[in-house]
Amino acid sequence: MASTLLDRVWDAHTVRTLPSGQTQLLIGLHLIHEVTSPQAFQALKELALPVRMPGRTFATLDHIIPTTAQQRPFADEVAEEMAVHLTRNSQQSGVSFFGLDSGRQGIVHVIGPELGLTQPGMTIACGDSHTATHGAVGAIAFGIGTSQVRDVLATQCLAMAKPKLRQVRVDGALSRGVYAKDVILAIIRALGVNGGVGYAYEYAGPVVDRMTMEERLTLCNMSIEGGARSGYVNPDQTTFDYLRGRPYAPQGAAFDRAVTWWKSMASDANATYDDVKRLDGSAIPPMVTWGINPGQSVGVGERIPAPESAPEPERATYREGLAHMGFEAGQPIAGARIDVVFIGSCTNSRISDLRVAAAVARGNRVAKGVRAIVVPGSQMVAKAAEAEGLHEVFREAGFEWRNAGCSMCLGMNDDKLRGREMSASTSNRNFIGRQGSPTGRTLLMSPAMAAAAALNGAVTDVREMLR
Repeated sequence: MASTLLDRVWDAHTVRTLPSGQTQLLIGLHLIHEVTSPQAFQALKELALPVRMPGRTFATLDHIIPTTAQQRPFADEVAEEMAVHLTRNSQQSGVSFFGLDSGRQGIVHVIGPELGLTQPGMTIACGDSHTATHGAVGAIAFGIGTSQVRDVLATQCLAMAKPKLRQVRVDGALSRGVYAKDVILAIIRALGVNGGVGYAYEYAGPVVDRMTMEERLTLCNMSIEGGARSGYVNPDQTTFDYLRGRPYAPQGAAFDRAVTWWKSMASDANATYDDVKRLDGSAIPPMVTWGINPGQSVGVGERIPAPESAPEPERATYREGLAHMGFEAGQPIAGARIDVVFIGSCTNSRISDLRVAAAVARGNRVAKGVRAIVVPGSQMVAKAAEAEGLHEVFREAGFEWRNAGCSMCLGMNDDKLRGREMSASTSNRNFIGRQGSPTGRTLLMSPAMAAAAALNGAVTDVREMLR
C-alpha cells in the first residue's frame, strides 16, 4: 500500500497505542535551550528521575543571550541564571551542550541541521514552536511545551495524536527577487493562519524540488504560523548532499547505508493525502506583512486590503491590525517608512540568507536614521560569513554585525524595538509586542527585501535594485 513519509516515520516510532487513542511516540532527537528546560529538569529532580536517553538530547544557548558583549556573567541577571541552569543541568545529566566556548553555539533550529543532528526519518522535538524547521530534511518535527520537555527527558517518548496530512504543492518557477520566505508567506496568506490546524504539511512541487536545503529550512520553519503541527519536505539528493560530511551525520560507508534507508522513507508517488493545495510559484511576488499576524500580507506592489474584503470572522483582526500599525486600507505597502531592520532569526539567519542580503547592501549605505543589525544564526554561520568578508560588506554599508543568537526575533534579550518603531524583520512573527515593545510594529519580509528597506528607509521592491 502506498504510504507517505508521515505514515512511515510515525509507524517506525510508535511504541504503542494508548487507551486515549493517542500514540506513545519515541522521540529520536530532543533539542533543548535555556528558556523551556530549567523547569523540566527541576521536575525530574523532584521525581528523582534521571534523563532516560541523554545521548539523544542536545542543548544550546540562544533565546536570552546578548548578541553584543557575551562575556560571562551576562549583565542581565535572568539571562545569566538561565545560562547557569542549562550548563549545570547538561553537565549533571550527560547531555551534550553547545556553549559559547564550543564554536557550535547558535539558534537551536540552525545548529541542528548544520551539525547533521537533524536527519531524515527522525522524530524531533524541542520546547520551541518553530521546531517544524527540521522537517526540511525529511523528519517529523514539532514544538512542545515545558511539561512535554520533562516527559521526553524522563521517558524519551511523547503521547501524541497523529495529524492529518495536507500536501502543499508549489508549481512553476520563482521569479528573480522572490525567495523561500516569500513562498511561505504566500502559502500562509492563501491558507490562513488557522488553515493548518490538525494537519501536518508536506511541501512539494517543482519550486520546492529546486530549493536548496537552507531555503527548505525557511519554508518549513513557518509551518506553525499557518497553524500546522509540522511541515516537511521529502528527502532527495539535495538532502543527502547537504548532510554528507556534517559532524553528527553518518560517515563513510555508514552514510551510504543511511541514504538507502532515508530514500525508503519518502512518500510514494501514488500516496494519498487528506487534502492537496496548489500554488503557482511564478505568480508569487516579494511579500510583506502589513498587520499583526503572518497571514496579513500583500505583495510589495499591492495595497493594504480593507477589512470588508476579509471573511467575516477575520474583519475584527484586520481592523486591529490597521489601527496598531497606523496604516489605512488601500494604502500601498511600498514606501512605508521603517526605523529598524533585523536580519536574523531561525527563519533567515543562515549563510545563504546573509549572502543574499549582502549582495543588496554591497556598495550602498543604510538610510539616515535607520538602525540595522545582522545576527548570524550560529557561531559556524558567523565564521563562514566572516571568511567570505560578508561582515565587512555589512559594516561598510552601515549595518551592525552581531554575535549569534535569537536577538530581535523576540523580546527576551537586549535587542528590542523602542516605542512605536517600525521594523523590517526577517523573523517569523509580527504579533503585537513580539519584538519587545508593546507599541512596536513589525513588517516580515525576506533578507533581500529587509536589506533594501534598510538602504531606502522604507519598504522597497528589491527587484528594482536587482535590475
